[in-house]
Amino acid sequence: MSIDYTLDLRGESCPYPVIYTLETLRDMKKGQLLQVIADCPAAFRNVPEEVIKHGYTLAQEPVKNGQEFMFYITA
Repeated sequence: MSIDYTLDLRGESCPYPVIYTLETLRDMKKGQLLQVIADCPAAFRNVPEEVIKHGYTLAQEPVKNGQEFMFYITA
């Protein structure tokens, strides 16, 4: 899996991980892969729900690594 962009949102409280993720995806080309790293507990549910609702695709299931979550989203 080749990541085109990484968005490190550790320390950002919700709803900012969702907002910044959607803003970044809007500026990406179709088919590019975005990695999002977040540590806000609500992001584990909110980020996947919102990106799918806005027409993007999860390249794989969210990964939980300790307090951090990683999302891989295809623009």
